[in-house]
Order: sequence, then C-alpha cells, then structure tokens
Amino acid sequence: MKTKFNFLLNHASRLRGFILDLIFPIECLNCGQEGAWLCEHCFRKLEFKPEQYCLHCKKENQFGQFCSVCQPRYALDGVWIAGIYEEQIIAKLVKSLKYGFTQSLATELGRFLILFLRDLINKSQIRRRDSRVASSDLVSGVDWRKLKRISEHPNALLDFSENLIIPVPLHNKRKRWRGFNQAEIIAKEVASHFKLEMCTDKLVRIKHKKPQAKLGERDRKSNIVGCFCWNGNKLANRNVILIDDVATTGSTLNECARILKDNGAGEVWGLVVAKG
Repeated sequence: MKTKFNFLLNHASRLRGFILDLIFPIECLNCGQEGAWLCEHCFRKLEFKPEQYCLHCKKENQFGQFCSVCQPRYALDGVWIAGIYEEQIIAKLVKSLKYGFTQSLATELGRFLILFLRDLINKSQIRRRDSRVASSDLVSGVDWRKLKRISEHPNALLDFSENLIIPVPLHNKRKRWRGFNQAEIIAKEVASHFKLEMCTDKLVRIKHKKPQAKLGERDRKSNIVGCFCWNGNKLANRNVILIDDVATTGSTLNECARILKDNGAGEVWGLVVAKG
C-alpha cells in the first residue's frame, strides 16, 4: 500500500511539472533564452564565493571552519559556501527551485557545487604538498607557520573519497507538498560525480515545524531542536558532508551534525550553494 502511495505521489509530481512546463515555457532564468532553465552561457557566469569564513563570527579562513572561539557552540565543524546569494542568478535559481517547483534546477546547482568542491579540493592538495615539506623540515628544524597551516586542513578534504554524503532531509509532509527534496537531488549529483557513498534514508526529519526562513536567529535554533533522528548503524568515526541549498544561521545543519556525532560521526561539514 505504501509503495503504491509513493508511486502516485511521484506520478503527481511529474504531472505537475509537465503542466507547469506547458504553461510556462522553459527558458533561462537569467537571459530568457529558450530550452533550459539556465543556459550554458549564464551557467559560466556563476562565481564562487571568494572567501570562506567562520559562519558564526564571520572571521575569514581557508576552509570555512568555525574558529577556535566559536567552535564550542557547534557540533558542526564548518560550512563550505559555494556561491553568493546576493548575485541575481544564484538567488533566482534557489528561489525558483524551492518555491517554483522547478526540480531540474537542482541538477544545475549540483553541477555548481561539483566545480566548487573541485576547487576546494585542489586548495587542500596544495596544502598537503606543504605538509610533505614540513615533514622534511623536522630534520633541520620545525617551521611552525607551515605546521599551523597544515593543522587547519579538514580531514574531510584530505581523505575526500572516504566521505559519506547526506542531504538535509525534509519532513514527509513538506516533501509531499513540494514533490521532491531539493537537497537530495543536489546531493545525488555531487555523490555521483565524485563516486561517494550517499545515504538518504537514515537521517530522518521526525518533526514538522515552522519553516526556518520565517524565523529570527534565536527562534531558528530552538525551532529545529529535536527535529531529526538517526535510524542507522553507528558511523564509526566516518566523516560526513551534509548538503543543502542554503544556510542562514547554520541551525539546521548544526542540529543534523549533533545527531550524526551522537551516533559516531567524525567530522561533519555543511556544503551549501549559498548563504541566505
């Protein structure tokens, strides 16, 4: 019965998408060219956020980790922010995906995250080469500045192929209303490209509350507490990348990270298209 119900929901979602395509012809959200929600020319205009920083105090750093002062407040190790929400194209893509039910846009945002991650991984590889130099320095004397740079490496980047990808889950009620979980589609693109293991059914949202977007920072934190649970085996110190479309205060990502670490996760990093 449940399988039949899910089939009908998926069929209804596809039908809704078909009807929307008939009423609103597919055209680039930026330039209006027909044929795609984001044409290749406009996709190439998307820019990466030029700097990463501690999400709490906004102090810039190399890899988006929480600084030593702010880290005790968070279960999350840090957040990687790919794009700039203030950019017109990014904002249109995210809003059209979430509120315009334009599911295929999640694929484009997934492509964007893939390019961003490749750039971030390349930066960590450069730092890894520094670590080999630093090791040789131990013979002739320690360069503490190099060792400090190396210590800032996220293990999730250094051992990237071992990461577990988990999309931030939606409550079933909201997923039925929207027809899909945008974070899950984005995550599938990333996991498939990098050949990473992905888990979509173990981290579960068990409470349906007010949308975070409608709340202030203090209320966001209390609103999301107790909304998730883990229905899987212990994670045995496995590093996890949590994927969502947008982060604002990081409250949702952090609550997910708390549940994951309570169940044995190692590092837990957020990866988002932009900061709202």
